[in-house]
Amino acid sequence: MRFFCLLIALLVGAEAQVIPKNTTQCLVGIAEDWNSSHATLTLYGKKDGKWQRVGESWPSRLGKKGMAWGLGLHPNPKRAVLKKEGDWKSPVGVFALGGVWGYDRTIKKHKDLPYTRITSRHLWVEDPESKHYNRQVVLKHEPKAEWEKKAQMRQNDPAHALKLFIAHNAPPKVVKGGGSSIFFHIWRDGGARPTAGCTTMAENKLRELIAKLDPDQGPVYVLLPKEEYAKYKKAWQLP
Repeated sequence: MRFFCLLIALLVGAEAQVIPKNTTQCLVGIAEDWNSSHATLTLYGKKDGKWQRVGESWPSRLGKKGMAWGLGLHPNPKRAVLKKEGDWKSPVGVFALGGVWGYDRTIKKHKDLPYTRITSRHLWVEDPESKHYNRQVVLKHEPKAEWEKKAQMRQNDPAHALKLFIAHNAPPKVVKGGGSSIFFHIWRDGGARPTAGCTTMAENKLRELIAKLDPDQGPVYVLLPKEEYAKYKKAWQLP
């Protein structure tokens, strides 16, 4: 898939630099602490080597049980608590951003940002025992098997009517049980409800974010508790 090629390119050389050198677009999420299910999001652009805020910040919701270190472009601390499948925690770190999925025929977006209109045959597999774990599968037939029905991306659920992939534990190096199906999507009940690990926001803010993303700028998502952000800001060259 096209967007996975972008992720692979971003991962090359990640050990030397957390945020890739070609990245000039960065979405930052700051939470109060590890147990928080709320974060403030801010989009930044880099100009003349300096990060500059793009527009105003906005609220989002995180996992019901807070956060844990994820698998992305960043190195994890020794003995870090890592995200696991089903732990209701959002992954912390620096992550590439992939494609967009939705129910609309078309959406407002950059011409090079991949968009897939979700049908009943589009699956996202969350079973750690599956060879397709944390990958999209497109069936050639309508879902028949129980696992196919369970993995359907289209569930007639308004919260998942628009989704932007966060490359946590993403191909080509997917860790069994390391957490799957992490997206930005629309929040529930106006932000009153936390998530199972995704980052959610108001629909209009998600659409605005997607419209601003430029694949040529190598956009990434940084999610950290505020103390960790202060700790890693200089070393990781964060906004």
